[in-house]
Amino acid sequence: MRKLVAIAGIVMAGAVSAQDVPCGGSFAQFKADMAAEAVAGGHDPDLTRRFFDGIQHSPSVLKADRRQGIFQDPFITFSRKLISQSRLDKGRQMGRSYASVFDRIQSEYGIAPGVLLAFWAFETDYGSFQGDFNTANALVTLAHDCRRPEIFRPQVFSALSLYGQGDFDPDTTTGAWAGEIGMVQMLPKDILENGVDGDGDGRVTLKTSPADALLSGAKMLSHLGWRPGEPWLQEVILPDGFEWSKAGLQTTHTVAEWEQMGVRARQGVLDDGRLASSILLPQGRGGPSFLAYPNFSVYFEWNQSFTYVLTAAYFGTRLEGAPVYDAGNPAQGLSGDQMKALQTKLQSMGYDVGKIDGILGAGTRAAVRDVQVKLGLPADAWPTADLLNRL
Repeated sequence: MRKLVAIAGIVMAGAVSAQDVPCGGSFAQFKADMAAEAVAGGHDPDLTRRFFDGIQHSPSVLKADRRQGIFQDPFITFSRKLISQSRLDKGRQMGRSYASVFDRIQSEYGIAPGVLLAFWAFETDYGSFQGDFNTANALVTLAHDCRRPEIFRPQVFSALSLYGQGDFDPDTTTGAWAGEIGMVQMLPKDILENGVDGDGDGRVTLKTSPADALLSGAKMLSHLGWRPGEPWLQEVILPDGFEWSKAGLQTTHTVAEWEQMGVRARQGVLDDGRLASSILLPQGRGGPSFLAYPNFSVYFEWNQSFTYVLTAAYFGTRLEGAPVYDAGNPAQGLSGDQMKALQTKLQSMGYDVGKIDGILGAGTRAAVRDVQVKLGLPADAWPTADLLNRL
């Protein structure tokens, strides 16, 4: 399946400032200015010229960037689309086939196999489709575009560095529309910093070597703050009378404190009582409930969509043996147009909901929770037609 991107996990650090070369304007002039900046930054002039010479503007990349409608789906719908029995079976098979790689990952980074298997599944269907966009064209097009130049500009220079090392070809390297490469889809800067030669052939080849791709992904998760040997997500059962406003990533309690409030694991027991954690209700009080441990926050360094992150984290637990979640009976949510109307109304009330895009993101959830409190409604951050009508 095609990779689903919300520009997640893009590490925005880099030596090159987005102010150095203005975005927009003539693409040819932009390329020339980027090349000059690269040389001024220490890159070889001849190599830089060869890198930039063939790069072309890609309208298809911009079209893909602006078309991410699946992220409007609520968690239950979204997760059921992505998690099939065949994908689950294939994940377990791949876990067995590459058991030695996953053993090494667990030993060196303390990351359970299910975590990387879930990313491998969702990003490229275990390597079967890694994207067919020319990566150099994609990165320079997105750096030229004025929506997020500060994200993509450093990636162009990192790709140039990989080219200098012989690990990138601007003419033939392909991947996702946002510039990610390989089986677990990593950006050039992340490859430079976290690439691992897992199969011992002296090269880091993320497109053809599962060992290289999985170990590089594990190193990146570790670099982003993964806490070795700790859980990331667990389905829970909430007690009658639970105070719904306590749900959400904005509220944390220790596991022991949640237990004192009556929270219980749906399967097995909750983890270390000292761990900070949050209750997640992706579709409000009528839907599934999860406890998010500290490692859950690392997922947002990979992808910024709450729905994608929760689905990837949950699929990781399924691959580790967790049961299918209890979907419950959540209240009917809003359509995309209704969500946009709600966001517009909330924005007019002074709430920061970000872009009016019909997606229930963190800002919209926080605003909904606050409005529910003010209206005396159960504050579960799940917007319904009744809430929209009241506003």
